[in-house]
Formats: sequence, C-alpha cells, structure tokens
Amino acid sequence: MLEAIRNAFTLPDLRRKILFTLLILVAYRAAAHVPVPGVDSTALQNFLASGSEGSNIIVFLNLLSGGALANFSVMAMGVYPYITASIIMQLLTPLVPQLQELSKEGEQGQNKITLYTHFLTVPLALVQAYGQVIFIRSSVPGILADFGFALNPLATISTLLTMTAGTMIAIWLGELITEQGVGNGVSIIIFGGIVAQMPNRIAGFVSRQDWLNLGVFAIITVLTIAVIAFVQEGQRRIPVQYGKRVRGTKVYGGQSSHIPLRVNSAGMIPLIFAQSLMIFPSAIAASFQFHENRFISSVASGIVTYFSPNPQSWPYWIMYFVMVVGFTYFYTDVIFKQQNLAESMQRQGGFIPGIRPGKRTEIYLNTVLQRITLVGAFLLGGVAILPWMVNIIPTVSQSGAQTQALLITSTGLLIVVGVVLDTMKQLEAQLLMRNYEGFIN
Repeated sequence: MLEAIRNAFTLPDLRRKILFTLLILVAYRAAAHVPVPGVDSTALQNFLASGSEGSNIIVFLNLLSGGALANFSVMAMGVYPYITASIIMQLLTPLVPQLQELSKEGEQGQNKITLYTHFLTVPLALVQAYGQVIFIRSSVPGILADFGFALNPLATISTLLTMTAGTMIAIWLGELITEQGVGNGVSIIIFGGIVAQMPNRIAGFVSRQDWLNLGVFAIITVLTIAVIAFVQEGQRRIPVQYGKRVRGTKVYGGQSSHIPLRVNSAGMIPLIFAQSLMIFPSAIAASFQFHENRFISSVASGIVTYFSPNPQSWPYWIMYFVMVVGFTYFYTDVIFKQQNLAESMQRQGGFIPGIRPGKRTEIYLNTVLQRITLVGAFLLGGVAILPWMVNIIPTVSQSGAQTQALLITSTGLLIVVGVVLDTMKQLEAQLLMRNYEGFIN
C-alpha cells in the first residue's frame, strides 16, 4: 500500500487531485470554525461535554455536519439537507413518470435530476436551520438570544440565510472534490469531520488516564472496521450468459458475465433514515420540557429520556435496530427496482442459466437479493446499536463512560470505512490505467 501511495504521488495529475482534495478539506474545516453571528458557541460545547439529556441528539447532528455543529458554525448543517434531498429524489424517481424518463436519458437526464436536487435542498435547508436552532435553544438557553421572528425578525432571517448559505457552500466544495479531486466529495467532507474528532476523543481518555477503556474502545473500533469492510465488500455473483447473434458474416455475443449483488447495497442510508425518525419525537418533546404545566413537562421529559441514545434507554435501541433492518430492505428494494436488471438483460440477449428470461429472472434476482440483504441488514442493525452493546462491558459500565466516548461513533465508522474503500478503488483505477499495482491487489 505504501508503494502504491508513492506511485500515486509520482504522477503529476494524480498528485494534483490528491492535493486538491486535501486543500478543499482544509478549507471546509477552517469554515467549520467560523460561528454564526451572535451565537454563544462556548455554551453549546459545555452542554455537549455535560452528557445531559438531549446532548446525544446534538452529537448525531454534529456527526452529519462533519463536526461543525459543535462550534455552531456557518457549516452547522453540513451537507445533510442535500443528503435528504437526494434521498427524496431517489424515492420519487420510480413514482414520477417525468423523473423516470429523465433517469433513462443518461448523463444529460442525470444532470437535470441533480439540478432539481439542488433546488429542493434550499427550502429543506431553511426549514432544517429553523428547526435545528429552535431545538438547540430549547436545550441550551441563551445560545442565540435574538433568534425568533417575534424578537428580532432581521437577525432571525440573517441566521437562517447564513446557515443555508453554509450548506450550499459545503455542497459546492464537495462537488469540486468530485470533479477535480479523488472520491465522492460529499462523503469525503463528512469523513473529514468524523476523523477530525478522533484526537479530541483520544485526548479525553488520556486526560482521565482511562487507559483500560482506551484499549477496549481501540480494539472494538479495529474489529468493527474489519467486520464492516468484510461485509461491505461481500457480494453474490449471479452468472449471466449472452446468446450468439449472427449479423452478416460476423458473430456477436456468446460471452459469459455475472451480476454482482452486494450484501449491503444500502450503505449508510438506513442508519440516517432510522435515526432521523428516532430523534424526531425527542426533538419535539424537548421544546416542552420546561412547560408551565407539570403534566406536559413530565411527559415531555419522559419522551426525551426514552427516545434519546443513552445507555439506559433500551427501548430506543431495540426500536432503532428494528427500524434499521426494515429501512435496509426498503431502500435496497427501491434501488434494485430502479436498475431494472431483468429487462435490461432481456434486451441485450442475456439470461441466467436455468432461469427463463423476463418475469422469472426478476423473481429469482429479488429472492437472492432478499436473502443476502438479511446479512447486511443485521450488520447495519448491529453497528447502529454498538454504543449500547459496548456499555454491557463491565469496565465501561463501571467507569460510567458515555456512548459518545467511542473513538468513532458506530455510524461514523460505517461512513469512514465506506468512504475509504470507495476512494481506494478510485485511486486503484487511476493507477491501473497507468500500469501500476493498485491499493487492494
């Protein structure tokens, strides 16, 4: 691998792409430390360090923002509104005939869908910015004293526009990486934020001289990375045979190929789906925790307790696991239907040996996909509830370590492994084009 890295840097164009990617990451991390005007970022950081109710939800939002929310910076929402818009467009594509036609028009159609995704991102970012500020203000009083249309309409509009502009700049930086750098830009920006939090987490263990738990978490992190990488690369190869076609004096077809069905086709999307829905009740209830009515206040506090990712809230983790498994099947099915493999194979004269083309091929592929997805779904579910399972370890539970004290959160681990594997494959492809041995081989 070190030899491959050296080879990559000896190529001027590839070296330029790698350095450009690093430069964009540095620019994003710099912007992540520029706070929104009028915000008391110190109060938010103290609240996150306290580990009180509601802080776990903000920790998850901080993960999606690449660590920018901890400073309540202009990049506080990161690229999450764009991810939400992309998911919505993916779900709408098979349902809306016009979008379905665009998806079949190749690169030009995909560019239009991307444009619509950008248009959808703006209102989503405005709504999310307002909801995010309201939720954080309910948990951290005084963090934005002038926010609210009744208090200061101009300052409120300025805050919302600033946060929305930060999101669009983050998306632009990500697309610059995709076009001129290496890897998927949006994923790499999230990856950079997750990895940037590791030194602070390790420093926390060192400052407490908690060497035992540092070792335990390091071992768990390494083992989890190995399992995720193994399953992420796992696939079932379905053999495909193409019939021979004679045109004039030439014979076409007759080759053998395969369809790679991945064990985890959904990636990290089910985790984002499930956790977004799981934090929604507590985010709403947090606004009523300090209500004048005692009954409303107690009910709201109970909802925040049971729907927050803390070690004692076992109903949360069980529901989280079930929802991740369910969303994995749902999202995998949506993506698979968009590919329409059975019809494409039939048009190209391909067939699976022993399976009749058309409807029977579609049923066979769906059956195989559902079986192998079971492994991927349970892996994602296990990764999702890893912070809860870690607290079963006696040394962790006795020390009172918080779930966010993991070196990298379980969701973050999945993102990191996925981004690293994808980037390595892209670098490998670049190297193989120039007759170099790649990273994986």
